[in-house]
Amino acid sequence: MSQSGATVSPDCITAFNDLKLSKKYKYIIFKLSDDFKQIVIEDASSDGDWEVFRERLISAQSKSKSGAVGKGCRYAVYDFEYKLASGDGVRNKITFIAWSPDDAGVQPKMIYASSKEALKRTLTGIAQELQANDADDIEYDSILKVVSKGLAG
Repeated sequence: MSQSGATVSPDCITAFNDLKLSKKYKYIIFKLSDDFKQIVIEDASSDGDWEVFRERLISAQSKSKSGAVGKGCRYAVYDFEYKLASGDGVRNKITFIAWSPDDAGVQPKMIYASSKEALKRTLTGIAQELQANDADDIEYDSILKVVSKGLAG
């Protein structure tokens, strides 16, 4: 259990295994429940359109415990598939993204930061982890460069 007390919903593990093993999903977006006690699935999709996924993160909203609504933090996993520039085929890397926009509320950012490890520990098979704090951090080309270590073509 994390310091914040947030637990991981069993559905998160099931969906992650569906993404990893059966390729049922291209990405999964996780959020904290409204009472901040559990990490749950917000969206799981087989749509491989990076811009749709990116927009979901950018437009995420969260409520604070006082009830105010503002920019929202999220966790996400995305199954990156890329071709090697060398022509040696296609690779897949499951990438964990911790989305914490700079202009999100302090309280949600702290709770998300303290709950991240609890989620990561339950998701076996993550190849890469990224921290993203603004829209530029989740541009497809820049993330692909990091995930592929510059080998994508």
